[in-house]
Amino acid sequence: MATAIADRPMMSDVEWEARQQLAACYRVFDMLGWSEMIYNHITLKLPDEDGAFLINPFGLHFSEVKASNLVKIDIDGNKLDDSAYPVNRAGFVQHSLFHRHLPDAHCIMHTHTTAGMAVSSVEGGLQPTNFYACNFAGHIAYHDFEGVTVRDEEGERLLANLGKKRMMLLRNHGIVVMGRTLPEAFGEHWALQRPCEIQVATASMGKPLLVPDEVIEVHQRDLHLSQVPGGPGVADFAAMVRLVDRIDTSWRE
Repeated sequence: MATAIADRPMMSDVEWEARQQLAACYRVFDMLGWSEMIYNHITLKLPDEDGAFLINPFGLHFSEVKASNLVKIDIDGNKLDDSAYPVNRAGFVQHSLFHRHLPDAHCIMHTHTTAGMAVSSVEGGLQPTNFYACNFAGHIAYHDFEGVTVRDEEGERLLANLGKKRMMLLRNHGIVVMGRTLPEAFGEHWALQRPCEIQVATASMGKPLLVPDEVIEVHQRDLHLSQVPGGPGVADFAAMVRLVDRIDTSWRE
């Protein structure tokens, strides 16, 4: 994916590739309608620099994010580069907590999509009413809303509620997904957003049909048979990047 440019800042090839991958992801999110003004965040750990992460510049829309304007920060949210843009504390407090305590959480995505917020705001959360929802039965954590996430002391409860899961619906708030890679996290976010959309649509039509537990068990057992080669989310994300490139390639800069 990496594409060099003449005025690229001095940095490792690994960092530049990570920047391009994350910038592409922000554009994909915008294309899919997952942006929220200048808010929400996707963070990515730099694989070649311990304790360094990339985050979107606070003040820019997802459609304005480029590889070169992503902000490089440490685990406490302090800038490690000379970016003119600030970092949103409300955005990174939660991310830094997971990055710090979960060694497999290399990429973390948090959104306020309409469907994600809607499902997180109803009793029972995501219900097994459709194919995609059955993928996640028993695999989604929940955390009660405590106000805007700027207080470090909420972290202990977030971690306790997350447990060994890596997908969470923040009640009355939205979606949090984390992955070992950015494509993996993207694939999980898409696959969680989709059943939320379907549940919202189904709720307007009457009483939904719940899939029985025994069918869910078989469904989850056989899911691996339909996986695409290349790793979780890799082919899906690459397809979305190709679509973004048909619209605008400036994210590569």
